[in-house]
Amino acid sequence: MWGLLLSLAAFAPAVGLGLRTPGTSLLGLAPPATTEAWGPARGSTPAPQSSPVQPPAGKDNGTSEGHVRVRIIKKKKVIMKKRKKLMRLRPTATARPPVTTTTTGALDLPEEQDPGCPPLGLESLRVSDSQLEASSSQSFGLGPHRGRLNIQSGLEDGDLYDGAWCAEQQDTEPWFQVDARHPTRFSGIITQGRNSIWRYDWVTSYKVQFSNDSQTWWGSRNRSNGMEAVFPANSDPETPVLNLLPEPQVARFIRLLPQTWLQGGTSCLRAEILACPVSDPNDLFPKAPALGSSDPLDFRHHNYKAMRKLMKQVSEKCPNITRVYSIGKSHQGLKLYVMELSDQPGEHELGEPEVRYVAGMHGNEALGRELLLLLMQFLCHEYLRGDPRVTRLLTETRIHLLPSMNPDGYETAFRRGSELVGWAEGRWNQQGIDLNHNFADLNTPLWEAEDDGLVPDTVPNHHLPLPTYYTLPNATVAPETRAVIEWMQRIPFVLSANLHGGMNDFSYLHTNCFEITVELSCDKFPHENELPQEWENNKEALLTYLEQVRMGITGVVRDKDTELGIADAVIAVEGINHDVTTAWGGDYWRLLTPGDYVVTASAEGYHTATRNCWVPFEEGPVPCNFHLTKTPKQRLRELLAAGAKVPPDLRRRLERLRGQKN
Repeated sequence: MWGLLLSLAAFAPAVGLGLRTPGTSLLGLAPPATTEAWGPARGSTPAPQSSPVQPPAGKDNGTSEGHVRVRIIKKKKVIMKKRKKLMRLRPTATARPPVTTTTTGALDLPEEQDPGCPPLGLESLRVSDSQLEASSSQSFGLGPHRGRLNIQSGLEDGDLYDGAWCAEQQDTEPWFQVDARHPTRFSGIITQGRNSIWRYDWVTSYKVQFSNDSQTWWGSRNRSNGMEAVFPANSDPETPVLNLLPEPQVARFIRLLPQTWLQGGTSCLRAEILACPVSDPNDLFPKAPALGSSDPLDFRHHNYKAMRKLMKQVSEKCPNITRVYSIGKSHQGLKLYVMELSDQPGEHELGEPEVRYVAGMHGNEALGRELLLLLMQFLCHEYLRGDPRVTRLLTETRIHLLPSMNPDGYETAFRRGSELVGWAEGRWNQQGIDLNHNFADLNTPLWEAEDDGLVPDTVPNHHLPLPTYYTLPNATVAPETRAVIEWMQRIPFVLSANLHGGMNDFSYLHTNCFEITVELSCDKFPHENELPQEWENNKEALLTYLEQVRMGITGVVRDKDTELGIADAVIAVEGINHDVTTAWGGDYWRLLTPGDYVVTASAEGYHTATRNCWVPFEEGPVPCNFHLTKTPKQRLRELLAAGAKVPPDLRRRLERLRGQKN
């Protein structure tokens, strides 16, 4: 119940947040005994009890009976009545040290909560392992370096990298400590339990202390009574629970002291600290590195409505090089919008390669979505500014950006917010399908065919068809997945990157497109203030990867007699067991590293042609064109189809061949 109250209140406006009392030293001295704090929240409940909660005799339905007094005022008379109230039982908790169990020691919750400060960076690894300490650890894999929000466990019991910090069972005074390394205004804490397939461990309440030298500590106290605040923690392993401090504290160190935890378990937690840097008047600490970007872009998280508005604004700002189109709809009916950037938007230019970026396959992985929204803004801005690199990129390449493949999941994650969404919420689409694993498995049939020696003579090594089971009406295929597959089939993509997810193998085997998966960040949903730095971290890589489409060979396969392009001609490179095919105009692109290659072009009804193509270290692509000659059999087919008469000598020859065959 505590977690639910705190989570729902996390996004309300702040009321009266302020700094500590002026005059407190930043070095080694505890603050004055009197500190201000929040008043109690409406409907707040006391901190978890230190002793296990036992149901009344004869009650096994998860509720217990209690009595509350109801004060009724009627005609100036005060009437006291008793009525029964059902109280849902909490998870059983075990406490190590004695804990105040009366309401006087419980946390004074503000009526409305606002996280105020951004995360310190435990989840994003901006806080290094050396900044995390603990009173004890059960093992290296359960050390303080594992006490990071949303960190995941290993696959085996006792894995070296398990999903939480856990104190030793005999530790009588467990604590988990973070060194911010700079004077910092701490405003809140987010905790989770232990992520494990083997055990259930989570802290149900804790206290918080602060220090400037790790020797002298003071606690977070309630404003109403001056007692040390006891913060309610978790009631399950995964749901993040936010607690704001009754009053923000300025210090260098923050320490969490578990008070109660699940009965039969141990003191385990994952955490993130909400903190704002403050200036050091004595200049005794090194300054924290500044995060940011000089690019004039919209650095914030965009829900569906805001994303659509932003894409429209970019298109209106750069109408000559942009086009926004939809490839389909999500399960809830949200359109899957794509931003196209090219000097001729809306058409495939002969010889110009097509490149795509896809993001948001998992709805709660928000960084890829925002990077693509930033990229389209950047390309538009730099093109208008006349940047030669961007101008060349948009002139020689057709770029497609799909920022949100799973808009339904993102809307769910967005409503929870960057720190409280957790690892799983919003990951799947509205049907509960993980789009990451929803593309057809083409690897297995290809590997089996290779083992049987059927590739490439009987089974092709390119453009593998969809399996029969995948095309059935009752196949479990999400509308988002179908939309992307049809998009792949419709446009001759050459290069792609998925900013996170496993459709890369499908893309490579079902189409010509070479695709990679990019794992962007340890933090799936980084805080808004981290977006400028994340953009700077990834900007150059995003641009350079788009430019890799120029590496290799390109050309057009034409009919020698008509000079028309031949669609679906196969381009094979000796020594590489994967072919590509030409687009409808006969043009193709083959990504290759520098070297000398033997390339063969073939098409049904034509003689094959082979030539050497050299790929230099200089930026390409290198032209490698082919002219194919029709086979006599193909010429005859075309003559007969056109209603032409067969020459007498050819007719007699065909009759002799038929007779021999019979």
